[in-house]
Amino acid sequence: MQINSDLQFIKYLKGAGGDTLKKCYQCATCSVVCPLSSDQKPFPRKEMIWAQWGLKDKLVADPDVFLCHQCGDCTAYCPRGAKPGDVLGAIRAYAYTYYGFPSGLAKLASSSSNLPILIGLPAAIILVLWYISGGMHLPEGTIDFGKFFGEWHFHYLSKTVFFIDAIMLPAAGLALFSAYKGVSALWAKMAAGLETKPGFRPSCPQFAKEFLWPAVQEIISHKRFNECGVNQDRVRGHKPLMLAFIGLLIVTTYGFIRKDLLGIFNPSLHGPIPLWDPIKILANVSAIALIYGILLLWGKRSNDESVSGSQGTFYDWFLIYEIAVVGISGLLSELTRLAHIGTLAYGFYFIHLVAIMMLFLYMPYTKFAHLVYRTFAMAFERYRQSDYVTKRA
Repeated sequence: MQINSDLQFIKYLKGAGGDTLKKCYQCATCSVVCPLSSDQKPFPRKEMIWAQWGLKDKLVADPDVFLCHQCGDCTAYCPRGAKPGDVLGAIRAYAYTYYGFPSGLAKLASSSSNLPILIGLPAAIILVLWYISGGMHLPEGTIDFGKFFGEWHFHYLSKTVFFIDAIMLPAAGLALFSAYKGVSALWAKMAAGLETKPGFRPSCPQFAKEFLWPAVQEIISHKRFNECGVNQDRVRGHKPLMLAFIGLLIVTTYGFIRKDLLGIFNPSLHGPIPLWDPIKILANVSAIALIYGILLLWGKRSNDESVSGSQGTFYDWFLIYEIAVVGISGLLSELTRLAHIGTLAYGFYFIHLVAIMMLFLYMPYTKFAHLVYRTFAMAFERYRQSDYVTKRA
């Protein structure tokens, strides 16, 4: 049997948190404690030996890698300190770059050495557009972020909403397209060993109802986190964070409808949403939940690294920093606006816009991508066990 090892892949894993990879001696303790493992799928034992052999193509096409939610039981009970959970995290980090589109942007977001560019690119775009808009000046009188990019007489759409749309919609569109390209390529690789009856495939509505929606429900409920042992308390950080994003998605959607659509007929809706408005209350509660959740995860990761003596990787920390900046800058923007401190309010708002653009732009290449890839891996898990498939890999 010939094994085509990818030595560069092994080198990447060792530098991205999987430096303990070679300590594994296949005792199978990890598979015994992992709730995802079965007699037919000794997870993550098989992934550990594939990683040791440098079998990149098998690992990036392995749905089990994405089903893992890094509960930490395998790492806690490993007698050799091989840290399978960290190795799997490194494999996922590689996969997001491997499937990333465009590849240049995906590679850029994979290294801490590129951090100045990762921050500087969206900051420069927003700064240039702010300058072009003519709104780059300290506010006079009442502070209104709706006038951040200035004002014009086109009453159907405020100038600030236009510029924010011009910044955020392309960034979000690129992220969604990249995620689509990535999960499509992943699904094709996962399904390569499956056989289905000719013409016997689920329609889009059937796929959504039978496979995708149950996966989404399971992720929202955090059902598999309840099967964790040592890291079961991670749900305390993940749940408020997830609910905060759902709340902020509702707020963003409402804001888009209010300012971009209804504002065409009623220009007064372009102004700030009143503090007593239920949507504004939801926004503030979500912001606090976002900060609370990310601080819990921040503290837990710091504690885990302190206990294990391991050093955190860029992949582990980048999203935590990103979300923390989004939440804190947003809250500080509002507080300084209410306190009528114009210079600080505009400064924090600029940082907030940069952080949001970074969150959109780099979503498919950071740990955020796990939410997307894992959802489709869970859908695939159901699909390969369904009657649509006649032969399983």
